[in-house]
Amino acid sequence: MANSPQSKKRARQNEARFQINKARRSRIRTYLRKVEEAIASGDKDAAAAALKEAQPELMRGVTKGVFHKNTAARKVSRLSARVKAIG
Repeated sequence: MANSPQSKKRARQNEARFQINKARRSRIRTYLRKVEEAIASGDKDAAAAALKEAQPELMRGVTKGVFHKNTAARKVSRLSARVKAIG
């Protein structure tokens, strides 16, 4: 349990940041799921469009510290390869 005023404030800040990061992570996963569903349906145009929407969202997660840069790059790379393979 936090005792000093500084540690109490830090606990509040951590909780607030946790909620923000949680929402951002959930939003990114939703975009990724849309790409996955489009790939599963076999619609190349829809998959490409969904990927185009998901990519900046993923990279925004990197700049906000939710994901590591290489993780986002790997996800984008693998998804784009799968979209390309639909053809």
